[in-house]
Amino acid sequence: MKKLFLSIIGSVISLPSFAFAAEKTADKADTVFMFINTVLVLFMTIPGIALFYGGLLRRKNVLSLMSQVFVSFSLVCVLWIVYGYSMTFDAGNPFWGGLGHVMLKGISITDLNGSFYQLIYVVFQGAFACITVALVVGALCERIRFSALLIFSVLWLTISYIPMAHMIWGGGFLAQDGALDFAGGTVVHINAAVAGLIGAYLLGKRSGFGREAFKPHNLPMTFIGTAILYIGWFGFNVGSAGAVNAISALALLNTVVATAGAVLSWIFAEWIFRQKPSLLGACSGCISGLVVITPAAATVGTGGALIMGGIAGIAGLWGVVILKRWLRVDDVCDVFGVHGVCGIIGCLLTGIFTSSVLGGVGFPEGMTMLKQFGIQAISVLVCIVWSSLAAYISFKVADKLVGLRMSVESEREGLDITSHGESAYN
Repeated sequence: MKKLFLSIIGSVISLPSFAFAAEKTADKADTVFMFINTVLVLFMTIPGIALFYGGLLRRKNVLSLMSQVFVSFSLVCVLWIVYGYSMTFDAGNPFWGGLGHVMLKGISITDLNGSFYQLIYVVFQGAFACITVALVVGALCERIRFSALLIFSVLWLTISYIPMAHMIWGGGFLAQDGALDFAGGTVVHINAAVAGLIGAYLLGKRSGFGREAFKPHNLPMTFIGTAILYIGWFGFNVGSAGAVNAISALALLNTVVATAGAVLSWIFAEWIFRQKPSLLGACSGCISGLVVITPAAATVGTGGALIMGGIAGIAGLWGVVILKRWLRVDDVCDVFGVHGVCGIIGCLLTGIFTSSVLGGVGFPEGMTMLKQFGIQAISVLVCIVWSSLAAYISFKVADKLVGLRMSVESEREGLDITSHGESAYN
């Protein structure tokens, strides 16, 4: 902690951070490509996540959810620049990066990440961190104290998201073992889903849960959020290629195909077992397909992507209808049922459908399907255990400092009024 404090102070004193070095050549096409994809990923959180989750809540809590998403997003943006990027991508140990880039120290305005400017990459990866924390909010809303959420966000970003991202994308031990996670199956989706599940258990069920009907107040809002997430997800998956190339083209195609397959499988399963296909089911199927293909978008073939999407739609429906009942948890926006279940399936199936025999790009030399599947399973297990412990610690610290949960009276009146003094509807 002392070393971090001194590094931050030294960086601030030495501002401006960006020295103009000898001009390096960036590929203009790749630079524009990454600009667009970075903005798309930012767009996923605000307004995508805010609208998607907001429509699922009761009308008296929609502004509180949007405030939680917007402010946690801004908080993570700042922390990412201060130390998050450095501790994720600077050289360090197998679990955390170093402090060499605190406040982006040592990064010149002309430095490149591959064929585009490194500063764009800083924002691109920061957008991943922002949406991961925002995803957790969907399991906690309608009863968590605003200040407790902010404390949790700081702690969990630091002790869960950053180390998981370093382990997978920053050269940590899972990357060294050969784990495949192209755009965030473990780092983003399983990580957030597990944290949301732990938080939902620690918070307890909403007042009146199981006795009152808690229905979405605005499904058109949820549909708009889904559409924004769908389009933004191309920034997520396609942008992770880092260049305009064959990999980005494959990721684009696979994202479209898997999502379509998941929408159809969810809808038809719902039609069979619940007699009516619903818009909410189609939206949920869309997210399920996007989640399942995230770790595999650049390595599986189109046939594999379609199969993965078809499995994800059915698995996501099972997660929100049956698994949620088994777990006896009030996960408000079904974060674990969709992101957790489909994230786990996606990571495991990546180890299968990447095989060239099944139409994928093939495994590295010396790697077999069984060995890759085992590595994928280990990465999933590590993520579940790590995120669980980190979330438990983060929530407990927040509870100790300010208290996790709003009062029953505040819940009854609605968090829009009691926490923020506003109302979405007159």
